[in-house]
Amino acid sequence: MKIEKNRLAKVYYKLYDNSDQSIIEEISKDKPVVFRFGVGHLFPEFEQQLTGLQAGDTFDVTIASENAFGPIDTYAIFDIPKDTFAIDGEVDEGFFLPGKKVSMHDNDGNQHVGRMVKILDDVVTIDFNHPLAGKDIRYKGTILEVFDIEKQ
Repeated sequence: MKIEKNRLAKVYYKLYDNSDQSIIEEISKDKPVVFRFGVGHLFPEFEQQLTGLQAGDTFDVTIASENAFGPIDTYAIFDIPKDTFAIDGEVDEGFFLPGKKVSMHDNDGNQHVGRMVKILDDVVTIDFNHPLAGKDIRYKGTILEVFDIEKQ
């Protein structure tokens, strides 16, 4: 059975940063993932490249950043006063660590996760871009099984 719209595919793969080939994510054969095709849950380019494949086929798909997690948006990087993070009027300097993830809410109550990228005396720079924004990515993997939704 081949991958097509409204079919499921059980796959394992390695996801690479295409610039340096470092592994971002590894899904093992022992714990594969199942993707549903044709419903808009996958990057279109990834879905197109896997359509028509069947169990036992391998894939090697490179996706440019603009077709994956998007380019880096400079408007998603903010300098936020450290006192924003004060508890009972006190700012804990130990809280501020480069790379630390923080969850914040906008004025509409939407949650956004960012990471601290620069710590200064009075402000912290937080990047709310997806961690893979601006990166071309590459999936290399194998199709284990293709089946209809009813089997799930």
